[in-house]
Amino acid sequence: MEDHKSHDSVRRSYDTVADTYAVTFRDELAGKPLDRALLTCLLEQTEPGTPIADLGCGPGHVAAWLAEHGAGTVGIDLSPAMVAVGRREHPAAEFREGDLLALPAMDGEFGSAVAFYSVIHLDPSELRPAFEEVRRTLRPRGLLLLAFHIGSEVRHLDEWWGHKVDVDFRFFEPSFVAGVLEEVGFAVEMRMERTHHAGEVETRRAYLLARRP
Repeated sequence: MEDHKSHDSVRRSYDTVADTYAVTFRDELAGKPLDRALLTCLLEQTEPGTPIADLGCGPGHVAAWLAEHGAGTVGIDLSPAMVAVGRREHPAAEFREGDLLALPAMDGEFGSAVAFYSVIHLDPSELRPAFEEVRRTLRPRGLLLLAFHIGSEVRHLDEWWGHKVDVDFRFFEPSFVAGVLEEVGFAVEMRMERTHHAGEVETRRAYLLARRP
């Protein structure tokens, strides 16, 4: 797997907070009916018998939810500590360490993919190669479900839950992300926005559903 030095600080930061992150977000989907509905939509449109990739899976709670609902699921994350937590807590899913710009997966391996708040750690110039990688690993007609924060700002954290970190969170305009998806050949089939839920960081969030031709 190619090593992307610019992502080292993100990797180290998530390694540092992995255990706290896992406890904080373990039951996140229980309070997010819209997310569950969108994941169900993805499940229903995934070619039977093909695995779903959870890209930037963190401690694996989304991958685990998909596995609990009948999907073969492969969680991929930059952070070795996050991958270790996923393997320990969610044995029904498979987990791999990997970068969004060099996914550890075969061409056409996945029937669909989900990426909830993982592209927010990419530079805008990295979206295209990341989406090209997703396209490479998806089967024809495979779907990608994205979620990200809306805007143009960059929020930096040097402290997170009492831990020292060095990580940027990039916000994107939905039209920009959709445009990059279309440039690499995806057809964007759904765009949706919502405000934050109680207890979430106060941002607007976008969801895009895109299909590989």
